[in-house]
Amino acid sequence: MKNRKSGKVGGKGIFPGPRLAVTMGDPAGIGPEIISLALEEEAYRRACLVIGDIDRLRSGAIQADSNVQYQTVSSIEEIGQTLGKIPVWHVGLEDPSLPFGTLSADGGECAYQCIIKGIDLALEGSVDAVVTGPINKESLNLAGHLYPGHTELLGERTGATDTVMMLAAGSMRALHVTTHIRLLEVPTSISTERILRVLTLGNEALKRMGIEKPRFAVAALNPHAGESRMFGDEEEGIISPAVGKALAKGILVEGPVPPDVVFLQMHRGQYDAVVAMYHDQGHIPLKLLAFETGVNVTLGLPIIRTSVDHGTAFDIAGKGLADPGSLKEALRLALLLARDRKGGIR
Repeated sequence: MKNRKSGKVGGKGIFPGPRLAVTMGDPAGIGPEIISLALEEEAYRRACLVIGDIDRLRSGAIQADSNVQYQTVSSIEEIGQTLGKIPVWHVGLEDPSLPFGTLSADGGECAYQCIIKGIDLALEGSVDAVVTGPINKESLNLAGHLYPGHTELLGERTGATDTVMMLAAGSMRALHVTTHIRLLEVPTSISTERILRVLTLGNEALKRMGIEKPRFAVAALNPHAGESRMFGDEEEGIISPAVGKALAKGILVEGPVPPDVVFLQMHRGQYDAVVAMYHDQGHIPLKLLAFETGVNVTLGLPIIRTSVDHGTAFDIAGKGLADPGSLKEALRLALLLARDRKGGIR
């Protein structure tokens, strides 16, 4: 069993604090480069076990002009024996010559196996959190893993049935009622119960992030919050009842608020988080304001998981142009959450 306070596994010292598993993401994307750049910072380097193809990671370091060095380990107990090098749990490519920027089933399979290993290490208690690198959904599907994204894979592997995506960027956060579905399906996919679940998980998460009394706004689905049912009745029939139930539970929340103003109000400090009804309603404003530093957090899992909030960037992969800002923020937030609690966000 792991002693979280002393940072030991099986009685052997490994890390001085929380342990993070960092998955490489698609090996043909920018994951190997941004990992090398982010782990140049000692605070992150000392906390991380990287899961991926070690040759591709080394190549990414060269492309990024990074001085980090890697060493493979075959057990958790070996991590403390890498003498300054970053420990790597090797998950190999079938074709090591796969070029950067190339869509392939091989890349998708490697990315998938990295995620699975990270989840399993977290479930067994060998790491305190998982930080995932960028994946390409088409590569994942070519490999036969038909998931629309990380969130669904994480939920299935961990047995979580009702997860919530939270996008965090500095003092702004968006929690999503729906995510990877067709826009046409959104009105029939939202419900009072789901919105209340999002608010409950969000309230718990923000408190663990150090916000004593989080303030929420729930975005309307329709323009002008439905304009007294002129443009839709979801606000009165679904969203308002959820807000009322959340208030009864002691959650500080307002809504439904017209979606064209609510994010500006959060940006100005009126709210700590906005509950968005669909993927782009929450993603567009936060990516506009903080594309380089956004972090994706999955709430409702039995493990802690954060991620970069960008894709594989095949167009610049292997060219030394990748920005590690989002990954650094994902690492920082994972460490914060891991230090705060012994279990996952529930």
